[in-house]
Amino acid sequence: MGGMDHQALARGRLAVLSAHVAAPLDGSASLSTGFLEAAPCSAALAIPGGSLSVVDERTGKKYQIPVSQDGTIKATDFKKIASGPNDKGLKLYDPGYLNTAPVRSSICYIDGDEGILRYRGYPIEELAEGSSFLEVAYLLMYGNLPSEGQLADWGFAISQHSAVPQGLLDIIQSMPHDAHPMGVLVSAMSALSVFHPDANPALKGQDIYKSKQVRDKQIVRILGKAPTIAAAAYLRMAGRPPVLPSNNLSYSENFLYMLDSLGNRAYKPNPQLAHALDILFILHAEHEMNCSTAAARHLASSGVDVYTALAGAVGALYGPLHGGANEAVLKMLSEIGSVENIPDFIEGVKNRKRKMSGFGHRVYKNYDPRAKVIRKLAEEVFSIVGRDPLIEVAISLEKAALSDEYFVKRKLYPNVDFYSGLIYRAMGFPTEFFPVLFAIPRMAGYLSHWKESLDDPDTKIMRPAQVYTGVWLRHYAPLKERMLSSDEDKLEQVAVSNATRRRLAGSGA
Repeated sequence: MGGMDHQALARGRLAVLSAHVAAPLDGSASLSTGFLEAAPCSAALAIPGGSLSVVDERTGKKYQIPVSQDGTIKATDFKKIASGPNDKGLKLYDPGYLNTAPVRSSICYIDGDEGILRYRGYPIEELAEGSSFLEVAYLLMYGNLPSEGQLADWGFAISQHSAVPQGLLDIIQSMPHDAHPMGVLVSAMSALSVFHPDANPALKGQDIYKSKQVRDKQIVRILGKAPTIAAAAYLRMAGRPPVLPSNNLSYSENFLYMLDSLGNRAYKPNPQLAHALDILFILHAEHEMNCSTAAARHLASSGVDVYTALAGAVGALYGPLHGGANEAVLKMLSEIGSVENIPDFIEGVKNRKRKMSGFGHRVYKNYDPRAKVIRKLAEEVFSIVGRDPLIEVAISLEKAALSDEYFVKRKLYPNVDFYSGLIYRAMGFPTEFFPVLFAIPRMAGYLSHWKESLDDPDTKIMRPAQVYTGVWLRHYAPLKERMLSSDEDKLEQVAVSNATRRRLAGSGA
């Protein structure tokens, strides 16, 4: 590193430590903890700017790469490092984007090593304890917690846009009876684009989202309609017609009302279960640049309408490696069966014969802070609906794993999926509906990133580079001159149904 000030580095490290130990309760108040004074929770304080000195041993040339105060370097700066006139310059090969930051964001902060998750600077534990989902959604969207009047206006606007067009409900009802609810949600989110042409840049021009009024209308539309669509998908599974939303209930209460009221307008869900669901919604609302959020920003960078961008995000969340992980936890716990079988299961994991689901995370190398909240929440839910017998297996498995050197050394700790599936199952949700319960609150995170990307001057259409590994050059040969290679990839025999064989057996087919 060139131009690096060691005193500045020490000050930066102290500032981050101060922020973690004595984080301010709000944007203005600060706390003192002994010799450490509270500092704004900004990663920028930790890393002084400077430059990176790079020597290319192929050519002997030396390059200076600027390092920002965010601790980042521009990937395009490496294009100037070339071995000769025919070299296009270095590319950064990063499968899965393990260390690539395509955006700068002020929405969510994660320190995976320390097990820290904050929304706009607020620890997730504090928000889960004292806030509501709609309040958190406002925070994510606009950067600050709302005042009492702002929250009332926010909730009213969302409730006024909770009804879904009848044509969309007809589409949902026309889907196969065994359609996966996430497939229904993806299709419905995409179809909303057709029902709201007034918000489509392809029809109204690319400047349409420069209007704050237009943006905000799409935000409240989606937050209002997401639970209504999800409820319609749930009722479709049960062979029941959709239920109109209620404007007199909280966000989570309204969702449970649509699921359980059977159209009885006097019905009111259990407030404790609604509160538990609200906490789960808070915990799942945002998680920075994960697979589905990255998909939302990737699609939005093309200028496509917000409904199509979020349909793509929900499609990414549909994947079992992303939104379906808690289902895998339930399956694992069911296979273990009882506490007595845990030692054999642990040994099977160590011998790579069994897979441990719900432990470890791409980001967290410590206890997922959301998992701590959910474990406590599980007991509250069980006190109302009854204790799930698998909870004892889960608690004992966690205790066994966290006391085993094999898991501790590899920093494998419970993640948010480990206990959430048990809560959802105890509340009566089928496993295929779990990712939908993930998607409803995550709309707030998607929309906050969409909104942020529209204001970011660095936003460009996302077009990653690639490393080409194919044949360098060959020339076209006429069909009759081509030789069949035994090792080339080719179309396999496509299975033919018995009905097709019957048809082909007839004359004139």
